[in-house]
Amino acid sequence: MDNTTLLSIVIGLVFVGIMVYMLFIQPKNSAKQVVQPSPSNQSPNGLQLQAYERLTLLADRIALPNLISRNSGEGLSAGEMQFLLTRLIREEFDYNVTQQIYVSPEAWNAIRNLKEKNLLIINQIGQMLPENASGTDLQKQLLQYLMNEPKANLHELVSEALGFEARKLL
Repeated sequence: MDNTTLLSIVIGLVFVGIMVYMLFIQPKNSAKQVVQPSPSNQSPNGLQLQAYERLTLLADRIALPNLISRNSGEGLSAGEMQFLLTRLIREEFDYNVTQQIYVSPEAWNAIRNLKEKNLLIINQIGQMLPENASGTDLQKQLLQYLMNEPKANLHELVSEALGFEARKLL
């Protein structure tokens, strides 16, 4: 037997092996897999509970103290930090905007108001700083404002309201 014939036989055997695997062995393996329930198979209460959970996480992620602790102001100007913080809030909010169809209008309004209030605080404090202020200066002023204005920590109230509504579903 020459090399060409031997190569043709090997290629043919590999091809037949692949076909046998795809036609007979693979379907048996996939039939053994457990079917996981998709979100569309879940009960309305389950979807609502997941939405409240995601919105609670959103409230925590856009809380000003948490945003500040996750993002260093080093090397950034106050304007750059202001842009970064407002962009992060908007992105987090936009990522979760579809959850509004699963929660009460009051819960969604609370989340939207938290977003708007945090954006307002960041922008107002950012405008009060001198032109040469650093990102760290903005962060310090934001934290100082939050310490002096207990009502500015709206995220705690929103999280409690979301938790209350979620418990009503249980």
